[in-house]
Amino acid sequence: MPEIDLKCACGTVKGKATAESAKMGTRITCCCDDCQAFAQFLGQEDSVLDQYGGTDIFQIPVSYLTISEGKSEIACIKLSSKGMYRWYAKCCNTPIGNTFGVGGPFIGVIHSFMDNTQTRDADLGKSRGYVLTKYAKTPVPENLKASSLSINFRMVTKILSWKLKGLNKPSELFNNDGQPICEPHILDKKVQGS
Repeated sequence: MPEIDLKCACGTVKGKATAESAKMGTRITCCCDDCQAFAQFLGQEDSVLDQYGGTDIFQIPVSYLTISEGKSEIACIKLSSKGMYRWYAKCCNTPIGNTFGVGGPFIGVIHSFMDNTQTRDADLGKSRGYVLTKYAKTPVPENLKASSLSINFRMVTKILSWKLKGLNKPSELFNNDGQPICEPHILDKKVQGS
């Protein structure tokens, strides 16, 4: 896989994602209500979500993401105190990606932070399909759905492998002492929009 240039919509936050090959990561389209709530919080539903409410995500080891400019513009929310860290560029509300807590070896980089619209399928391979389709805004055709069993197995084995290989460090989003680079704002996703 070539290096993927990363940048927010206004160009303030920039970086790169690298991996030996597209097979290193897992590309999925997630329809979960949390991904939809994140896009809603940012006011980015139109640019992030597709017609089914899905978000195109490429999961890679967190150490394969580097931020070269605008790191001070990175902000974070969590949809609950135990939820995932959801990172974004506060300068223009571009979503960056989702991570587990400290030591978590992966980031799900969101398509709108990748500067490769024209070459995305060649760079990352085609999406393995839609996941968590019970939350979709409109029914996802059966031929577009991913096999939950195979996707879950792939994700778990990748995450364990990356953790064993130490690919959770270095991280642009967590300090050496394991703290996030900025204080996450904890949101109750049920209250948004009210």
